[in-house]
Parts: sequence; C-alpha cells; structure tokens
Amino acid sequence: MLNTKPQIAVLLTTFNGEAYLNEQLKSIENQLDVEVLIVVSDDGSSDHTPQLLNEVLAVDRRITLLPSQKLGSAAANFFRLLRDADLTQVDYVALADQDDIWQADKLSHAVQNILINNVDAYSSNVTAFWPNDKQKLINKAQPQRQWDYMFESAGPGCTFVLTQKLALDLQHFLITHQQKCQHIALHDWVIYAFARSRGFNWLIDDESHMLYRQHAGNVVGANVGVKAKLARWQKLREGWLMKQALLIADILGYRDAWPIQKLKRYHFIDRLALIANVNKLRRRRRDRVALALFLLMPFKK
Repeated sequence: MLNTKPQIAVLLTTFNGEAYLNEQLKSIENQLDVEVLIVVSDDGSSDHTPQLLNEVLAVDRRITLLPSQKLGSAAANFFRLLRDADLTQVDYVALADQDDIWQADKLSHAVQNILINNVDAYSSNVTAFWPNDKQKLINKAQPQRQWDYMFESAGPGCTFVLTQKLALDLQHFLITHQQKCQHIALHDWVIYAFARSRGFNWLIDDESHMLYRQHAGNVVGANVGVKAKLARWQKLREGWLMKQALLIADILGYRDAWPIQKLKRYHFIDRLALIANVNKLRRRRRDRVALALFLLMPFKK
C-alpha cells in the first residue's frame, strides 16, 4: 500500500543544547500519523551538542545536519534553515526549538486543523513549564485583528506548521532578501507578517500540544510574572517594538500601510489615530492597553 502519511520537514535549531536535546529529538521522532524529516542547523555550539547530533545522525536516516555555522541568534539560525533546507519533497514545514517537549500528536493535530479549516499556516497555545514542575497555559489564540501582524507574531514559532506552498514562497523571499533580514530579531513575527501580508490564511489554535521549556537561556520566553512583564515594558518604552515593526514593514513591502505611515511620522495626531484604532493592532486586551499607553509617549526612532 502507498504511504499516505503527511511528510513534514521539521526545522530544528540548536545552540549549546546538550541538556535538553535528546528529549526533544525523541518527542519529534515519535510523532504519530506523520512522516518526519528533521533538518538541523547548529549555531556553532561549544558544548557536546554537535557530538550528540552526529550520534543521532548515525542511527536515524530521517535526520539531516547542515554544516555548522556561527550565526549569532535564533532568528538567523531559523532563516538559514528556511533558506537552505530542501522543502520540495514535503507536504508541510514545522519549526522546532531544541529544548521543548512535543506531545505525540502535535504535528498530526496541526495538519488536521490545516485541512479542516482550509488554511495555509497553523500555530497554537503552548504549555510553559519550569524546572520546579510548575506549568501554565500560554494563551495566544485571541481572534486575529486587521493589522495585528504588523505589531506581533502569532505566538511561539515552535508551534508553527506551514503548507509547502507558503514555505516555498517564504524560502524564495528569504533567499532574495537575505541581507535585509540580518537585523530582524524575531523570526516568528516575520513569518506571520509575511503570510498575512500576502493573503495566506492563518489559524491560531486554542489547544496546546507541547511543553514550552522556561529557563535562563530563553530568547523570548512565556512572559509570565512581574519581572518578565517589566522587562517587556522596558523594551516597549525603548522603542524596540516600533523599530522592529518599521523594519519588518520595510522588508516585506507594506511600508505604505496606514498604521505604518502613522508609526513612521509619529506626530501626536498620528499617535492618537493609532490609539483610536488599537483594537485592530494587537489581539490580546492587555497588549492593546500597553500599546496605547506606550503611544502616549515619544520614542527615539
């Protein structure tokens, strides 16, 4: 009988991940009702991560290890994978961090939702967990807004599953604009903005099918607790979000969109106009409140 299981390329980035990598790899390899092909890019690890990868590579033909490069960030590493991996022989493309744990039905559930809802991309809620065994559901599944992609991602990139069509379009874009993408901090935001700005349909699922590990090395993390929220607010005050929004808009070609025009000028009347339309800019209510408060203040562009 012909194999009818969906073929999924799982793009996995690693950097000094020896403490968690084996557990994550096993959870990816054990996915049910799909065929996984794991493509790994290591960002010049100085621990035993390369050795672990070569050991797994020797016994599992589903794994491809790209030549190690010193890339300097998770975003640059994922962009490298999306540019260099062969995506022509698979049905879907998923992103994976080195330190999470996937439930066995994570990918099959995503594919089922893509097919049922006739969408081009899927992301979902995650369950954050800490070394003390604390767990918390991180809700990213608020209804999408007209311009939310100009100001935020769809959630953690480790939940993303893209159709081949979207993945190949994205790959072509990243190859063509490789130099311009070097200053982008968050790959997941760019992927979401690319898809939405080009008319692809995106589903954000309210279910969680993975454990999202929280530790000191997280690039972004779950934004849980007062300390994390204060750190996010400080970055907002410093203009980091707005600078990234303007950079992404410029790279993706929607610099003339109404919110971006207001953001570029940033006169007081422009800020008031953005505040009046803040419900169209972010999905979650508390994020809209934080953005509105920020827009009351000037920032150094």
